[in-house]
Amino acid sequence: MADAGLFVGWDEPVRGREGQAVEVFNQALAYYARLQEEGEIESFEPVFLEPHGGDLGGFILLRGDAEKLAALRVSEEFNQLSTRASLNVEGFGVVGAALAERLQQQMSYYTEQIGTLA
Repeated sequence: MADAGLFVGWDEPVRGREGQAVEVFNQALAYYARLQEEGEIESFEPVFLEPHGGDLGGFILLRGDAEKLAALRVSEEFNQLSTRASLNVEGFGVVGAALAERLQQQMSYYTEQIGTLA
């Protein structure tokens, strides 16, 4: 079971680049499907959010091994895709995520540090 993730989020398409934004989104889905087939990621889940007045329009959560995701994040292909995305959607960003056992570990660290603040 995946213990780490990459949260790839965005706001709205850049005005006038909606078509290119859709193309990049489809390229990303094909790329992540290939990574899943190759065993580089465990899974991915694309999500569109309903309009809510905030600055997050959707995201894709990639799940996998922390070391493989770290290598993916600095790979040339991932960075080229991220650059294309950032030119076509507002608020594009990639953030590491703790899942499953790693989430429990992070919570343990947090709770431990709370005890040192007294």
